[in-house]
Amino acid sequence: MTEPLENIISANADLVSGDEHREYNTLNLGPTHPATHGVFQNVMHMDGELVVDTVQTIGYIHRAFEKLAERRPFYQITPLTDRMNYCSAPLNNLGWHMTVEKLLGINIPKRVDYLRVIIMELARIGDHNICNSVIGVDSGALTGFVYMFQQREKIYEIYEEICGSRLTTNLGRTGGLERNFSDKAWGKLRVFLKEYPKVLKEFEKLLVRNRIFMDRTIRVGPISAERALAYGFTGPNLRAAGVDYDVRVMNPYSSYEDFDFIIPLGTNGDTYDRFMVRQEEMWQSLSIIQQAINKLEKMDDKETYHADVPDFFLPPKEQVYNNMEALIYHFKVVMGETDVPVGEVYHCVEGANGELGFYLVSDGGRTPFRLHFRRPCFIYYQALPEMVRGSMLSDAVLTMSSMNVIAGELDA
Repeated sequence: MTEPLENIISANADLVSGDEHREYNTLNLGPTHPATHGVFQNVMHMDGELVVDTVQTIGYIHRAFEKLAERRPFYQITPLTDRMNYCSAPLNNLGWHMTVEKLLGINIPKRVDYLRVIIMELARIGDHNICNSVIGVDSGALTGFVYMFQQREKIYEIYEEICGSRLTTNLGRTGGLERNFSDKAWGKLRVFLKEYPKVLKEFEKLLVRNRIFMDRTIRVGPISAERALAYGFTGPNLRAAGVDYDVRVMNPYSSYEDFDFIIPLGTNGDTYDRFMVRQEEMWQSLSIIQQAINKLEKMDDKETYHADVPDFFLPPKEQVYNNMEALIYHFKVVMGETDVPVGEVYHCVEGANGELGFYLVSDGGRTPFRLHFRRPCFIYYQALPEMVRGSMLSDAVLTMSSMNVIAGELDA
């Protein structure tokens, strides 16, 4: 429920004092509005074009992911995670698989870790690509978005070669990946690594030192490091405020400790800093992917793509069609016929927009007893009123874009 307007006015008396006859407007930004980038609502109390205050309303696409997951076998939960942050679905998928692997105590081969790192960093680039190009659109620059959109398509083509899907990938399996990278996937990946840096430089030339873009983003929607930590910020939004917290470094997973990369930081926590942090993170992701490829090329093993866990990993199709034991295992995995250990685990990954965590409680059955997703959007979206209060309406739209609020994750 939204807060009554009289309460909003009294809470912001300092903004309206001295003029009892001033008129105010109530503006509904959303729930179905292009500027909100999703189905959620901001009820804004406006003094002309100035935002006096705003109250968020979410839940328009709430799909009860956690309760749905508690009624499904572990194998069937992966497609649910796709629908959270659909701009970087593989990060959701692999984060979930790592949580289950932590519960089961599965040791993942080093080669699988490196393959997963490549996929996750591609997803990070794809997500930042969308977020930063949309910031450009909301500041009045469409060209960069159209230019970058082509590159996002190439990332989706790599996904397609790896798993057969593009947007909602259902990528990976408990214990590893569904299949090895094909020669065509490696070829597309190498082409992308060759072409994307040129495009990224061109994109930066369009915006980074553009006076109009700088005026529209510098000192817009700022938040201090102290306030960001108080709200529970993570990811680029926190690093833009100057806090060097990155799950990949602080709590390494998937062999991230084997890679050298920089954690970019901002200083003011404003829209420009959030944009610049994501720009630099794309460069770092490109470096990590290249490092992973170099490490894989030095390995003698070129075939391993999953751990030896037949109770939780689907056997190859050709065996299922020709071998009774393989068919039985296929059925048991899909239908969740294998009990898992009793336990309670939390695992998090560095999602494209913050710490993406999975809190899993198992009672030893074939479905989770309790499951909670830590969605970064849900945590930092609560800070929007503080970040836009006193700004122009157009600045509020930019601030929302730079926070990278994804409605599917927000409402999960």
